[in-house]
Amino acid sequence: MTLSIKNLKGKRAIFFDFDGVFTDNKVIISEDGKEYVFCSREDGMGIGLLSELDIVSYIISTEVNPVVSARAEKLKIPCFQNVEDKAKIVKEICESKGIALKDVIFVGNDINDLGAFSIVGLPIAVKDSHPDVLKEVKAVTKKTGGNGAVREICDMLKKALSK
Repeated sequence: MTLSIKNLKGKRAIFFDFDGVFTDNKVIISEDGKEYVFCSREDGMGIGLLSELDIVSYIISTEVNPVVSARAEKLKIPCFQNVEDKAKIVKEICESKGIALKDVIFVGNDINDLGAFSIVGLPIAVKDSHPDVLKEVKAVTKKTGGNGAVREICDMLKKALSK
């Protein structure tokens, strides 16, 4: 279940959940109700590496949160929020781009990602994912969400797709 260059070869699209993947799944709430999260700049640099490759990337989130929008905009990644059925939107995007689901990666951490995991070629969980998620994926990162897991995947994708 370790992430390897071999299982990344031939991949053409990568979809990321946001909370728990780009973040450590914790939130700070101010007294006026605003939410704040920490994101890794290391992960942001990893996303930049993907732009050099022939791979498309997306963020898909169940919640609607301006933090997600702001981070996606900064990273120049299309972002879909308020998504109840992640598998459905992954299918729709892949069909519109002519990408086979076997050539798709989905990175998540919780049970609301299970549907998307079940349809893609390579479901990946971050190390600190829910135990039920860890049972359903083909690979697990060495790093935890919000602490370099995205960068780990991006670095390996770059190696796999550059050869």
